[in-house]
Amino acid sequence: MNSVKFLILGAGPAGLSFAVRLMQNGERDFALLESEHEAGGLCRSVDVDGSALDIGGGHILDVRRPEVVKFLFGFMPRDEWNHFVRDTTIYISGKYISHPFEANIWQTGIDSQVEYLASIARAGSVTGQPMPEKFTDWIAWKLGEKIAREYMIPYNTKMFGAELDKLGTYWLDKLPSVSFEDTLLSCLEHKAHAKQPGHAEFYYPVEYGYGEVWLRMAESLEGRIFYGQKVNAIDFDAHTVGTAEGDEYHGEIIINTIPYREFRELRGMPEKLRQSINELKHTSVQVKYIPENMNTSAQWIYCPDLSLSYHRKFLRHNVLLGSKGYWLETNADRTEPDDGRFAYMNRYAYPLNTLNKPQIMKSLLEWLESRNVYGLGRWGEHQHYNSDLTVELGLKLADKFSR
Repeated sequence: MNSVKFLILGAGPAGLSFAVRLMQNGERDFALLESEHEAGGLCRSVDVDGSALDIGGGHILDVRRPEVVKFLFGFMPRDEWNHFVRDTTIYISGKYISHPFEANIWQTGIDSQVEYLASIARAGSVTGQPMPEKFTDWIAWKLGEKIAREYMIPYNTKMFGAELDKLGTYWLDKLPSVSFEDTLLSCLEHKAHAKQPGHAEFYYPVEYGYGEVWLRMAESLEGRIFYGQKVNAIDFDAHTVGTAEGDEYHGEIIINTIPYREFRELRGMPEKLRQSINELKHTSVQVKYIPENMNTSAQWIYCPDLSLSYHRKFLRHNVLLGSKGYWLETNADRTEPDDGRFAYMNRYAYPLNTLNKPQIMKSLLEWLESRNVYGLGRWGEHQHYNSDLTVELGLKLADKFSR
């Protein structure tokens, strides 16, 4: 049996960042287990049509966490990244409208502007109505009935599935408040009067896909990653994990970054917790390559129209400069028949923020920590984290063990 102090499950951004920071803090007694044959998780890239394609969808490096940016630049220096100011659009009712939608309704016809403004003026968040509990009601309360009906509800239906009211509202406070005054000014002055949402500025590699930085991080770990090791069992009493290949590993401290539903056996875990894991939900998303360029400067396009199978286009030719084509991102339940073009299905794409998730994860993570097992990252914490936040969390957790 392989025995280490720190046993890390999954070599995506969370596991890699945790492991690298352990090394930077002088710790060498650790191992990473990865089911694939290269590192990167959802942020991996492959070569398609002569350039890199990110198989997990459009992943970028946000500038908002300078310590994370500095950390990643230690593996890919600044001169290997292009800097972008976000340029994204929404394809709605046959037109391209700049994002965020509520700040750019002036780009629609005058009659539509009047209807949107009237709808926003009646929104519950504007008129002081109590916040509703159902997801679809919350969207209308937050943004107004017209934006909810024509954009947000169909888009979220395509991305997360049809049963939107099984989602909670506890995660939606990060959406911007819609100011009737700012929206009116936007219409009068024909310019946005709202803050750009997340990823207002970001980096993307000059020559590679986003997966390159994670490959370089993996190389720095001096052979401590074991590839082709699909973890499917964990024994919380013996502190061991087993793999589909029949190998067994022991760790004094176990860091889990993989989906809990991947564990076929959870020995020593109370039955109630095991059952609650089955209640955690996620979506699967297909990434499909289209070899044509689009006549737009946008880096990605949101597509709420329910007649289109996909919910987003990511324009590779506007991010990986010198490349061509774009890719579609489509919920697995909406994919179309194979047409011979490159496509990759991500079984685990987005954790769903269901009504019961907060209590499930609070109970699960507290119990795991009592057994020296720690959930980390998008799947270890079942949170829709972007890669920059995941890296930050990995670094902080490693530093916690080094104090």
